[in-house]
Amino acid sequence: MKIGALEAGGTKMVCAIGDEDGSILKREVFPTQTPDITMPLLIDFFMDEGIEALGIGCFGPIDPNKCSATYGYITSTPKLPWKNYNIVKTFSEALNIPIGFDTDVNAAALGEAAWGALKDCEVGIYITIGTGIGVGVCINGNPLHGLIHPEAGHILIRKMANDNYKGKCPYHSDCFEGLASGPAIEDRWGKKAYDLKDVPEVWDLEADYIAQALVNYILCYSPNRIVLGGGVMHQDQLFALIREKVTEYLGGYVRSDAIIKHIDEYIVPTGLGEDSGIKGSIRLGYMAYHNLI
Repeated sequence: MKIGALEAGGTKMVCAIGDEDGSILKREVFPTQTPDITMPLLIDFFMDEGIEALGIGCFGPIDPNKCSATYGYITSTPKLPWKNYNIVKTFSEALNIPIGFDTDVNAAALGEAAWGALKDCEVGIYITIGTGIGVGVCINGNPLHGLIHPEAGHILIRKMANDNYKGKCPYHSDCFEGLASGPAIEDRWGKKAYDLKDVPEVWDLEADYIAQALVNYILCYSPNRIVLGGGVMHQDQLFALIREKVTEYLGGYVRSDAIIKHIDEYIVPTGLGEDSGIKGSIRLGYMAYHNLI
């Protein structure tokens, strides 16, 4: 079975052709410009490939509710040319095939649940920490929705006493994304994250904010495993710091060996590397074809 996949990001659109096993047969990347410029290029990529379904993991916020009048829309995005744009309808009219549609981070969680580090987890969480912070949740192999979809990158956390930074988020200032995203690191310290690798106080503060968020997710979702991805997590020293601080903040309250004895296997890097999102989009297409979503 040939399945189209689109990982629609704020700066680039990753298109791929894959199969039901998650193998990628063809891939191409296009810059994210305006819909009038970008969408014809994406449609042309898929048009003559003989795909039977398409999965779209999209930057958001989006409306994934099939009962909603705005299902398939990119909604209140700060990328203004894409605001209130019906991306699903555009593809549906052009390709006339089943389409699976979700957030980019839910798609990444789905990819990890199908073929990566969240495989066989009843509840799995994927967090990307980069230009923004996004959180995807899969329960029994299905992405979590509800009112809209998880926006757990914007939870409120406690600022450290020695942190006078105002926060980067235009909506909440010092939410998780506002304090710990890549742009927040650069704005606070005056350099990009990769230029601060050897500055311990940068990563101690970053690990603290990430750990606070993870503790909240552990207490709310009770995940079997947490996967951390995104550009900031390329700083490998973060994992040990985060695990240590999560254990400290939980204070022994969650009595599970997964945390008490095996936290190195509980908070982990991506199993699919940079392919979590595009493989998850393949899975979305497969699930749409078989009416699983």
